[in-house]
Amino acid sequence: MAPTLLPLYLLLTFVTAYILYRVLKRVYRIYNSSLRLIPGPPSLGFFYGSVSQVLEADAYRLFDRWTSQWGPTFKYSSMFNANKLYTADVGALAHILSSDIYVKSNIMTQFSPAFSVHMNRGLLFVEGTRHRQLRKIMASAFSYSQIREFTHVFLSKSLELRDLWSRELSQSKRGDNKLEIDAFVWMNRLALDTIGLAAFDYDFDSLHTIAAAAARPNELLKAVRDLFTFDFFTVMFIVQLFFPLTRLIPTAHSRTTAKAVATIRRIGNDMITQKKSIMLAQTSWAVSKQQLEGADLLSLLVKSTLATDIPAEERMTDEEILSQIPSVLVAGHETSAATVTWTLFSLATNPEVQAKLRSELQAVDSEKLTMSTLLELPYLDAVLRESLRLNAPVGFTQRTATKTDYIPLQTSYVDLKGTLQNTVRVGKGDKVKIPIRAVNRSKDLWGFDAEEFKPERWLDNSIPQAVKAIPAVWGNTMSFLAGPHACIGYRVALVQMKAMLFTLVRDFVFELAISPEDVGRRENIVGRPYVASDPGAGFQLPMLISSRSADS
Repeated sequence: MAPTLLPLYLLLTFVTAYILYRVLKRVYRIYNSSLRLIPGPPSLGFFYGSVSQVLEADAYRLFDRWTSQWGPTFKYSSMFNANKLYTADVGALAHILSSDIYVKSNIMTQFSPAFSVHMNRGLLFVEGTRHRQLRKIMASAFSYSQIREFTHVFLSKSLELRDLWSRELSQSKRGDNKLEIDAFVWMNRLALDTIGLAAFDYDFDSLHTIAAAAARPNELLKAVRDLFTFDFFTVMFIVQLFFPLTRLIPTAHSRTTAKAVATIRRIGNDMITQKKSIMLAQTSWAVSKQQLEGADLLSLLVKSTLATDIPAEERMTDEEILSQIPSVLVAGHETSAATVTWTLFSLATNPEVQAKLRSELQAVDSEKLTMSTLLELPYLDAVLRESLRLNAPVGFTQRTATKTDYIPLQTSYVDLKGTLQNTVRVGKGDKVKIPIRAVNRSKDLWGFDAEEFKPERWLDNSIPQAVKAIPAVWGNTMSFLAGPHACIGYRVALVQMKAMLFTLVRDFVFELAISPEDVGRRENIVGRPYVASDPGAGFQLPMLISSRSADS
């Protein structure tokens, strides 16, 4: 062999050996999986397993059909024929969500070296003891006493949007005195502005820059969205998923992610430095937590780095504070925006519910109410509960077992050997799909009308006894999850969303600008609406608004 060909030969040998190793490892894991005896749908091919022609995240109707056939617990084949456990069994879910054995399957740290080095200390990603410590540190920022300080932000920004819409409505050229809007875009910008101020005292001011936003999106927002966006159908994504060593190869996605991380670090460090300067200017260097002022979340976190009377384990490093920025923006902005958007969709398709809600809201004699009054509106509460049940912003999540475990079941199954099983044995590395949306819509749990939008179910004590077994931190639904990883900011989200709905539904009538059948849902962490007849146009929800007088 010519000496010049030796390096190429060695490289090819290494690549061939690596591919063979990965394939044999995959085959061994499939045929020795602790899940292999659980019944379920067959694989349709090596690359996409049991799910074809659509992303697994968007196949919720397919999973519904499988549940009808196989029961609430079954095994299916995921990408590259990996065995994955699906369970909507509430006993199993309660066990999984409360156990430290199961950790979140984090695609971010797998595919983004820049993220795993600089951004993986956020509450959404850290596990174990430090996760518990961070939740304790951040808990005070999400108490109702603290949220009371945020309420005026949520209401004032909602009023800004109301006034903006009113001006545009008065100038509408339509003969029917209506204005067409993209509800999804507007709710995203409203939620972004409110969470920016409440969490970081950072004014995105996106409500007033919406016309230019497409050409010049906010730098921080664009960075966060780039960080959490994946194209699962690209060849390189599939190759890197199956061959981890190839993740070292620079790609368009890795370069975009690295740029996004650099932007978040630059802006975030500037915000942290500014907060520290303001606080230290208030008093001497040796300060107590009570002496440091600041109502937003970032100020409260910075206190933990400056106050001298806080124990070491209750302090956050600058890197940990920095890592909370993308976590809070995604969790506190995208999910709230999607929930309110889907709520408006449900109200538009159920005009009698919308009218009843508006009647309650108009009976309030002030547009700037207190948090207590906002939380005491019964029909608004019922509408939001029902919307979160029916249209959970995050349709599913996933957990990975860190060691062998036996998951208890409420509903047993017969394995492929004909044996009745009351538990599921999972091994280290096995993945479990947790179907939030499916549990929230289960007819076995909620009754025959589970897929109908009926806020009254929360008012007339018609909630079935079975749903009380659903593991939940709020409202007998899984929308905010449960256990150690339950949404820490759910109280903030509830007040934020109620303020948005109170202000907008009080003054406007909402109708769909397209057929309800033309509205689809697509998951990319958060379930977003799109127009099925024009999917290339991206996420949107065309609606018509008119003055509330049109409802009389």
